[in-house]
Amino acid sequence: MNPAELKTALIHEAHTHGFDVCRVASAEKPPHAGEFREWLGEEKHGDMAWLARNADRRTDPNLVLPGARSILMLGMNYWQRDPNQKSEPSEARQPGAQAGQIRNQKSGTIARYAWGDDYHDIIEPRLWQLDAWLQKHGGTQRQYVDTGPLLERDFAALAGLGWQGKSTMLIHPKLGTWLFLAGILTTLDLPPDGPMHDHCGKCTRCITACPTGAITAPQKLDARLCISYLTIENKGPIPEPLRPLIGDRIYGCDDCLDACPWNRFAQESRETRFATREFVTMPLRDFLALDDGAFRTLFRGSPIKRIKRVRFLRNVCVALGNTGTAEDLPALENAAHDPAPLIAEHAEWAVKRIQSRAATQT
Repeated sequence: MNPAELKTALIHEAHTHGFDVCRVASAEKPPHAGEFREWLGEEKHGDMAWLARNADRRTDPNLVLPGARSILMLGMNYWQRDPNQKSEPSEARQPGAQAGQIRNQKSGTIARYAWGDDYHDIIEPRLWQLDAWLQKHGGTQRQYVDTGPLLERDFAALAGLGWQGKSTMLIHPKLGTWLFLAGILTTLDLPPDGPMHDHCGKCTRCITACPTGAITAPQKLDARLCISYLTIENKGPIPEPLRPLIGDRIYGCDDCLDACPWNRFAQESRETRFATREFVTMPLRDFLALDDGAFRTLFRGSPIKRIKRVRFLRNVCVALGNTGTAEDLPALENAAHDPAPLIAEHAEWAVKRIQSRAATQT
C-alpha cells in the first residue's frame, strides 16, 4: 500500500477497535510548545512535577521516538446519560444543576469520565493492537493514553480531531467535549490531516462556569485553582479559601465542559464499560465508613482507585462541609478521629461548617 492507502486502512482498523475518531499529525514541534514552557515557568502546573521533568520530550516527539514521522491521534467518546436525567444532553435536570454531573442532596458529584471503568484499562490494550498492526506494515511505535510525554490536545488539534476551546479542552463538532484522547507515535510517514477551524467565536461560557476562576483567560488555565487538580492530583490539604467553592464535587469537575454549547450534539458512547457504576449515586456520608479494603473493592477497575482512600475521603469531607446537615455529623465526627491526618483535619473543618450553618438558621 502507498501511504494514503495505508492511512485509510489504519483509520478503518482504529474504528474496528472502538475509536470514534482518528486523524494524523506530523511528528513535529507541537503548536503551543512555547506557551507550555511559559506555563511551567509560572508554576501553574502546581505539584505535577513530572510535567516539568519531561518538558523537553513533550515538546519534541523525536526525543520520545527517534525517527518518528507521524502521530496517530485517536478519540473515544465516553458520554453516558445521567441516570437521574431524562432530558437531552444539553439540558439540566433541575434549576442550577449541571447536565454532565450527578447532583442531589445525598450523593456527591463525580466527573463523568469516572462514572464507569478506568479508561486506561479500556484503551491501552487497543493501542497495543494498533501497534501490532502498524508493525506488520514496517512501523515502530510508542503509544500513550495520557501516560507519557505527549501533549495530546495540542497534537489532536493539529490533526483536526477538534479544536481547543477557551477552557483548553478539545471540542469535537459532533461529539462535544466528551472524548478520551490517545496518541501513537510512528516511524511511518503518513499523510497528515489539517487543523480544524476554531468554532468558539465570542462564547465564554466555559470561563464563566468555572467555580474557582481557574480559567484565567481564553486558553489559559491555572491548575492550582482547578477543582480537578485539587481533588485528584493534589496530594495534600485543599486550601481552606477554595474549599467552599468545591461544593459537592468529590472527584474532578465538569463545569467548563458542561457549559459548552457544542455538547448539544453529545451521543451515547458505544463502549459499555463506560456505563455508570453504583458508587456514582452512593450517599456521601456512606463513603466515610470505607476502610482501605472496602475502598479498593468498591472502586476496583475505576479511575477513582488511583487517588486512594485518604485523598478521596478528604474530598468527601469537604463536600459534606459544604452541603451536609446535622444528620451527617456523626459520620464526620467519627472521621475526625481517623488515623490519617488528612482525613481528620478536613472532617473537623466540615463539622464546624455544618454547625455554623445550623447556628445561623436558628
